[in-house]
Amino acid sequence: KRETNTMPQWAGSSWYYLRYIDPKNKKILVDKKKEKYWSPVNMYVGGTEHATRHLIYARFWHKFLYDIGAVSDKEPFASLKNQGLILGRDNRKMSKRWENIVNPDDIIKEYGADSLRLYEMFMGPFDQPIPWDTKNIVGVKRFLERVWKLGDRIMLFFRTDKEGNSSGKHNPVSLSVSLDFLLHKTIKKVTEDIENFHFNTAVSALMILANEMEKQDSLEIENWKLLIKLLSPFAPHVTEELWQITEHKTSIHLEKWPVFDDSKTIENSFKLIVQINGKTRDFFEVPVGISEDEAKVLTLKRENVKKWIGDKHIEKTIYVQNRIINIVTEP
Repeated sequence: KRETNTMPQWAGSSWYYLRYIDPKNKKILVDKKKEKYWSPVNMYVGGTEHATRHLIYARFWHKFLYDIGAVSDKEPFASLKNQGLILGRDNRKMSKRWENIVNPDDIIKEYGADSLRLYEMFMGPFDQPIPWDTKNIVGVKRFLERVWKLGDRIMLFFRTDKEGNSSGKHNPVSLSVSLDFLLHKTIKKVTEDIENFHFNTAVSALMILANEMEKQDSLEIENWKLLIKLLSPFAPHVTEELWQITEHKTSIHLEKWPVFDDSKTIENSFKLIVQINGKTRDFFEVPVGISEDEAKVLTLKRENVKKWIGDKHIEKTIYVQNRIINIVTEP
């Protein structure tokens, strides 16, 4: 019997993205209208090792299909992102040969799937190789546990108030200005970082927000919901569970993504660095846009500045807007 299954595996993986567009078509590879609507693929994510395998074969096949009129674009992918390799603890590529492989099933069993996901995104820049270290996953797991405890704190208010308040909302509290600004800055940061594949800094921003929420005497449930919405792409299981215990009927992953207020992402104050004869001697918080005269008056009132100037005559003042004031004295 003649063998018909002779094509290598690379052939099937070189055009699968086209078949996804029209998977049930039994007459042609892909409907031309559907292909033109969906193509090209917005983002191709693959390891650098695929550059001479899958990627080059996919482009070769696609260009052939373009030549025969089966597809509408010369290139199959609009953008390309190469992720870095996760190395073994010995900084070598994970391999059975080196016996440095980490089994994901073991990590999930001990730390949970969300801890594994979050650690992989937090451990370093997306496009850089980095060695695995199981010890570092503990910190990520603790972060998720802290988010869960914040949920416990919210639910305590939620359930207590629900007994005497049909709205199910606890008594409103004034949101601290610092937390309000941080919320909007975090929404902006995480949104932009996800778009740019900067997952590690997005997770870092979420950790900073959770730290600030822990410091609050009272925490509004809507602000806590913002935190878990932002966390949901990174830790889908934990956030879904937290979302459901606040009596939501639909999944958190069907919710609209949070929107930030741009006016609240701009700092309204900064730390003015004070230099005396070019050397940093002090710094303090001042409003953004403060004039040179105002900055000079406030600076000269500082005890630390008085100490360094002493009885010396001030020859000139150099002011860099919203950054530095440098006081130059006589020799």
